[in-house]
Amino acid sequence: MAVLEIRNLDSGYGDIQVLWDINIHVDQGEIIALVGPNGAGKSTLMRTISGLMPPMKGEILFNGKSIGQDSPDARVRAGLSMVPEGRRLWAGLSVEDNLVMGAYLRKDKAAVARDLAWVYDLFPEVERRKNNPAGNLSGGEQQMCAIGRGLMAKPKLLLIDELSLGLAPVAVDRLTKALPRIQEQGVVMLLVEQDVHTAFEIAQRGYVIETGHVAMEGTAQKLLNDEYVKTCYLGI
Repeated sequence: MAVLEIRNLDSGYGDIQVLWDINIHVDQGEIIALVGPNGAGKSTLMRTISGLMPPMKGEILFNGKSIGQDSPDARVRAGLSMVPEGRRLWAGLSVEDNLVMGAYLRKDKAAVARDLAWVYDLFPEVERRKNNPAGNLSGGEQQMCAIGRGLMAKPKLLLIDELSLGLAPVAVDRLTKALPRIQEQGVVMLLVEQDVHTAFEIAQRGYVIETGHVAMEGTAQKLLNDEYVKTCYLGI
């Protein structure tokens, strides 16, 4: 069974349609990459999956259950968490307060403490700054904190919108090395990424979205070797 399955999805803002007939799936144990140019509809898809936007048409299935009409908090309770584009941290709160906010729906205090310790083990840079205001972190540290906050919800599926946007290569390398460790804990990931090479180095499969449609799909290796992808996205 797919952890996430999108069937014939249309979505947009008010009367402005952005996505047409989207069909994708994310299976257990996978990291899936969504790539495409600016304005293609990648973030719209993430917002629709997370419940921040209602679908115009189609189905969103999470672990076989339709969640297209569920509220965002109901989706979080079910095990779906999102790291939004731009991180969206509370700049004036401490790093640790930001992380703990990710667990706001949880009542299992002992497990929350264990998960916080695991996030600190995953990102020691974040632990060293845990008492600092989140707004004082570097861009890479902020992204680590945002991913940690998403993990504190104890998700089965983690949506990451623009992992590397605006970050230095050393920070991107640090983040990409952390994702397999998250995957080892049974967390499935759907990753939006403009850097196609980075995306397909991390992911097992991928989808190319252009002008609101799925233009291509396949294994990461197949897409990296595709002549169209090489020409349009890798500059080869």
